[in-house]
Amino acid sequence: MLSLDQLAAFVSVVDLGSFTAAADKIGLTQPAISLQVKLLERRLGVRLIERVGRRAQPSPAGIELLPHARRILDDCAMAEEAMTPYREGSAGRVRIGTGGTASIHLLPRAIAAAKKRMPELEIIVRTGNTDDMLRDIEANRLDLAVVTLPASGRSLEIEPFYDDEILAVAPKDSSIPSGGPDAEFMRDKTLMLYEGGNTRRMTNEWFINAGIRPEPSMEFGSVEAIKELVAAGLGWSLLPAMALKSGNLDDLATSPVRPRLARQLGMVLRRDKHLTKGLREVIKCLREFGANREHEA
Repeated sequence: MLSLDQLAAFVSVVDLGSFTAAADKIGLTQPAISLQVKLLERRLGVRLIERVGRRAQPSPAGIELLPHARRILDDCAMAEEAMTPYREGSAGRVRIGTGGTASIHLLPRAIAAAKKRMPELEIIVRTGNTDDMLRDIEANRLDLAVVTLPASGRSLEIEPFYDDEILAVAPKDSSIPSGGPDAEFMRDKTLMLYEGGNTRRMTNEWFINAGIRPEPSMEFGSVEAIKELVAAGLGWSLLPAMALKSGNLDDLATSPVRPRLARQLGMVLRRDKHLTKGLREVIKCLREFGANREHEA
């Protein structure tokens, strides 16, 4: 493997025509510069510098090597310059995994806050189910996951940060019991529920704890699709409050349920994960988002 220091010494000697002048430029002694060139000659098996009078000049082999050496040194200088923002912490990349609802209603504001503080930060978001996200965290294919708890893994660090109440959602002008509907009331409605995941498991448990087996007429993998169908008058649902803060809500009626039902979102990352400045900033913004949510509640 060629040494950059040896190449730099060789180029300086050729440019300045003197070992002494090259030593002054680089900040080494003349014997040290001579040694670097000798080691490079030994590595390549050719003579690179010849003395013509008092001036050091490249040999034919040295003339052939010179443009390659310059290009290598220039490329290395560009590579080092490209790393400067990362070394200073002003740039980087954070890979986040999350579910569809959080990717629409939670992450955009947190990402916007992080990007405002670090404009050069690259943030990549991938959606999927919790099990896939946790596997990708463990395999270091993701830096951070935002998932509905519970989640577990021996190599994982999990931090709850956001309490998201589950609300009954009905077509506009529906009759909703004072204090909110209970499981008995909801059983008689045409139900459209989110399929799979911890949110659905919690919803099922809410019914089962009341001695009722939920029998939805339709199941969907999209909360946004369920909102549209409820707004069209096709049934009722139980959806995260997070998903009911934006969009066209004029044709929907919402209410807390009895007893209260809520899910908790958590941040997940490897215990041994190196926290870059960008990752720390994203985590900080998510914490602030969760803290603001608790203040509003």
